[in-house]
Amino acid sequence: MTGKIDTRAVGLDAGLAFIRWLTGAENLHYGLWTGLDVTAANLGRAQAAYTDLLFSHLPEGRLRVLDIGGGAGETAAKLIARGHEVEIVVPSAFLASRCRANAPAAKVHEMPFQDFASAPRFDLCLFSESFQYIPCALALDKAAGLLVPGGEILIADCFRSDSFQRGGRIRAAGGGHRLALMREEMAARGLVPLVEEDITEAVAPSIDLEQALFNVFGHAITRIDAELAAKRPCGRWLMHRALGLVLNARRRERLAARLMGRERTAEAFCRDNRYMIFRLRPGG
Repeated sequence: MTGKIDTRAVGLDAGLAFIRWLTGAENLHYGLWTGLDVTAANLGRAQAAYTDLLFSHLPEGRLRVLDIGGGAGETAAKLIARGHEVEIVVPSAFLASRCRANAPAAKVHEMPFQDFASAPRFDLCLFSESFQYIPCALALDKAAGLLVPGGEILIADCFRSDSFQRGGRIRAAGGGHRLALMREEMAARGLVPLVEEDITEAVAPSIDLEQALFNVFGHAITRIDAELAAKRPCGRWLMHRALGLVLNARRRERLAARLMGRERTAEAFCRDNRYMIFRLRPGG
């Protein structure tokens, strides 16, 4: 039986395995580096600090939470441990399986948020680094429609700053909707910002650490390639030929830039992005 290889699922699996080995958890989000040395050994502490800050913005009381784009379920598990009731919406079959493993008490909906339907029943709709993957207006409208009276929306994510310019041979670090657009959409819907916190500089070192790890892999691959060129040229040719069949020239160029490049930096991240926490309540 043949079929298309799910490279995204393979990449997520490998990435989560590496993060789990490094930190003991399957967190996919940025770290909060205030007061910490930017080293791989501190990644787990930085990610825990990020979660602590996120949870400091939760409304009071026991909550019914919809975790939208819930990653591997680590955030949901921590919310449940605090006594909250959690449902997760996640589009990836692989991540849905990790959510069920890491947060077995949560109800998991394996579908895009755009397809999720429910009567209003949530005290909080949470987007933790998932908001950028959903059209801004749709995400706000749908989340607001799922809230009970007095419910809130909590968003922690990257937004593009006014200085961001598209282009270049690799994708710029960060991402998301234009921050100006986000504020326009909030105002158009009467969403009252109870919290609007900019933590860009505190999370930006995550980019330097990520790039340093990619460069370690890139250095190893370069060394292996040089050894093969000197001692196994035929085998090297076959490996490059096989790689060419799997990845087109543009993807190979992007991969090489990620592994050997230095363009993705905390400084570039701060120039192109604002990492914001918004706590919103529908007005009226």
